[in-house]
Amino acid sequence: MLVPKILDVRNGLVLTLAFAGWMMLTACSISVKDHDDGGNSKVDIDTPVGGIHVNEDADIRDTGLAAYPGARKKEKRDHDSKSANVNISSNLFGVKVVAIEYETDDPSGKVLGFYRDQMKKYGRVIECRTDRHVGDLSVHTGEHAGNEVSCKGNNSGNIVELKVGTESNQHLVSVEPQGKGCDFALVYVQARGKEGTI
Repeated sequence: MLVPKILDVRNGLVLTLAFAGWMMLTACSISVKDHDDGGNSKVDIDTPVGGIHVNEDADIRDTGLAAYPGARKKEKRDHDSKSANVNISSNLFGVKVVAIEYETDDPSGKVLGFYRDQMKKYGRVIECRTDRHVGDLSVHTGEHAGNEVSCKGNNSGNIVELKVGTESNQHLVSVEPQGKGCDFALVYVQARGKEGTI
């Protein structure tokens, strides 16, 4: 699945895993739809203290961005989903991640130009470089939640990432050249601590 590869919630990853395990032990309702007509899975777990909702068929509208004209949504391969909408919430914290991967025959420069314009409506767009898809994503809650997004690591590699927003509410587009075309991922992440709502 795409989401575990891209989600690095520094102030909540361990808490998220502990919360998920604890929820399994409490009274809860679980709904699992292994595969719908399109072959996608959906899981809903609700408890008195929170819930986990995962849908492999993410809707592009939930990313807050439009699809690049003529781009094709990447197909699921060997149980590796190329899209996901994950929402984990409790009264202690919450995180929502929407991620969708696409491919196009157009060069990466055209795709980056399209998304630079798309993302301006959310604030100042920065450009980062990395050597792996969505390798520059970090999410914070608490005192750093309102900080503007920034480039992480050594800011080098052939993958270009456009980012906009804050450490707790951000949009990211990751573009990797592939021959004459490119692969790209659209990601929206919103996180909150105890004090906020999603």
